[in-house]
Amino acid sequence: MTYVFPIIQKSARIRRILPPSPWRNSSKSFGNSRVPYTRGRTLFEARNYPQRIADLEAKSRDPRIWADQKAANALFEELRGLKKLWEPLARIAADAENLIELSASAEPGDLPSLQSETGRIEKTWEGIEPQLYLGGEFDLRNCYLSISGGAGGTEAQDWAAMLLRMELRYCERQGWKTTLLEKTDGAEAGIKSATIFVEGDPAYGYLKCEKGTHRLVRLSPFNAKNLRQTSFALVEVLPEIGDGGEIAIDPKELRIDTFRSGGAGGQHVNKTESAVRITHVPTGTVVGCQSERSQIQNREHAMQMLRSKLLEKKRTEDQEKKTELKGASASADFGQQIRSYVLHPYQMVKDIRTNVETSDTQGVLDGDLQPFIDAELKRMAKEKR
Repeated sequence: MTYVFPIIQKSARIRRILPPSPWRNSSKSFGNSRVPYTRGRTLFEARNYPQRIADLEAKSRDPRIWADQKAANALFEELRGLKKLWEPLARIAADAENLIELSASAEPGDLPSLQSETGRIEKTWEGIEPQLYLGGEFDLRNCYLSISGGAGGTEAQDWAAMLLRMELRYCERQGWKTTLLEKTDGAEAGIKSATIFVEGDPAYGYLKCEKGTHRLVRLSPFNAKNLRQTSFALVEVLPEIGDGGEIAIDPKELRIDTFRSGGAGGQHVNKTESAVRITHVPTGTVVGCQSERSQIQNREHAMQMLRSKLLEKKRTEDQEKKTELKGASASADFGQQIRSYVLHPYQMVKDIRTNVETSDTQGVLDGDLQPFIDAELKRMAKEKR
C-alpha cells in the first residue's frame, strides 16, 4: 500500500529541503509548484559553492601550491570552511530523497519508522538551516569583535564586561577559538573596551548579527539608592581580510606607538614594550594589540585589524553614497540600538530588528544567542531579495 507517501510528502520542512531540481529550470514535473523554479536547489548551489569546492580540491592536489605557504594555508582554510557548510546539507538532502522514495512503496507497518526518520531529518534541518542564509563575501572568515562602553559611566563599563562574557560564552558553544587582543579596564568596574579575535567557521557570518548598540535596563549595583539604570555598550565586528586585497595602506600614513602591556602576563610582557598601537592619520582610525609576547606579532595583528576597519569604513561610505543617490529610506531606526536586555522590573531580552524575544535573560547572558542570530540572518537575506 502506498498511502504512507502523502503523509511524508506533507512535511513542510521536507519539501523545503527538497525543492525542485536545479538542473531543470522548471518545477512542472514535480507537481508541487505553480510557477517555474529559477534558482538552485539551495542558496549554496545558487552561489556555485559545490563548484568552488571542486575547484579548490583540484588546486590542493597541485604540489606547486606549497611554494607560497600563506596562500596554501588560505586555500585549505577556505576549502575546510566550505565543506563544513556544504557537506551536512548534501547529506540531509540525500536522506530526504531516500525517505520519500521509500515512502512511495511503504506498508502500513512501516509508518512509525518513517515518521521517526522524518522527525530526525527535521531536527537536523533546524540545526543547519541558518547556514543557508550565509553568502556574504567574508561570512566564512575569522573575525575581530570589539566591545566598548557607551553612555552610563561605570554602569556602561560593567555592562561592556557582561557583553564580553556573553560573546565569549557563545563562541565557546560554537567551538570557536578566541584570543583576547586588547582590553582596557574601567576605573571602578568592568571594561572601557576590549577586542577579541575569533577563529572558526562561520565566525563573521554569525557574529556580524551582533553588530550595534546593546541596551541594558537593571537595578544599579553601583548606586546607593539601588535605582533603575539604563546603560549602553557598542559591539563592532570586522572580518579578517588578510594581506593586500582592496585596501592599500601607505606606511607613511601610519603612526606606530609601543608601550608596556597591562594586566597578567609575567615579567617579559609587563617589562618590555611589546604592546602596539597603530593610528591611521588620514582617517584617525586607531587599533591596538597587546596579546602576544612579541612586538612583531602584535604589530601584525594590529595591521590586520586596521585593514579590516578601513575596508569597513570604505564600504560604509560607498553605501551612504548609494543611499544618498537613491533617496532616504521610508523607515528610520533609533540610533543603532539592536537589542534590549531588561532585568527590572521584568525579565526580557528583545531584538529590535526581528522582534524575537525571550524571558530567559540568564540563558542569553550565558551565550544562548543562536535564536537571535538565526532570525537576523533570515531578515538580512529577505532584505537582499
